[in-house]
This record gives sequence, structure tokens and C-alpha cells, in this order.
Amino acid sequence: MTNKLAKRGLTLAKKGLLFQIVTAAIIVAVAALIGGAITALSAATGALISILPKIVFTAFAFRYAGASKNELVARSFSQGSKMKLALTIVLFVIAFRFIHVMPLVLFMAFVITTVSHALAMFHYGTKE
Repeated sequence: MTNKLAKRGLTLAKKGLLFQIVTAAIIVAVAALIGGAITALSAATGALISILPKIVFTAFAFRYAGASKNELVARSFSQGSKMKLALTIVLFVIAFRFIHVMPLVLFMAFVITTVSHALAMFHYGTKE
């Protein structure tokens, strides 16, 4: 049986991720126009570091639903948060160790993409 509240939350999360992906595409396009290939790569890397952990968190957060699975929901949410943080750290390490990126551009893309997700959650969350 599908929990109506969980379904609504998953729809909200999908809208937020879609908004974040569109924002990332715009950032990468602007970076490519302004600074070229290395700037675009840096922006894309920063955006992906923001997007990929959110996808993992969403998968964990909506794995279980319902009042009867309250403990499983809380545990899965906690695991998702930990995985999101760990994946973010690992992706930053990989970016700085193995990819030639511009740190300022990478961080700016990461912050803008992360904030766009938060703003989308606020916008779409207040409509319901």
C-alpha cells in the first residue's frame, strides 16, 4: 500500500532535483560561454557534487513509508543523511585530487546548485 504523504514527499523531492538539474545546466552553459572548457568542467563538477548526494539521500529517505514502519523510516533517513555527507566529501576529494578544476568556480556552482534545491523545496512545499 502506498502512503499518500510519502508519495507527495517523493513528488516534491523529484521536482526539487529537476529544478536543481536545470539550474546546473544553466550554470554550466554560462560558465562555458564566459570562461571556456575548464571553467565549464569546474562548474559541472561543482553541480554534480551537489546533485549526486541528494539523489542518494532521496533514495534512502523514501525507501520506507507509513506509521507502522516508523523506526525503519527514521533509520533510513539517518543513513541517507550520513551517506549524503560522506559522498559529498568523497566527491570533493576526487574533484581536487584527480580533476583539474578552478576551486572558486567549483564552489560557486556547488553553492548555487545547492541553494536552488533549497529554494525549490521552499517554493513547491508552500504550494501544497
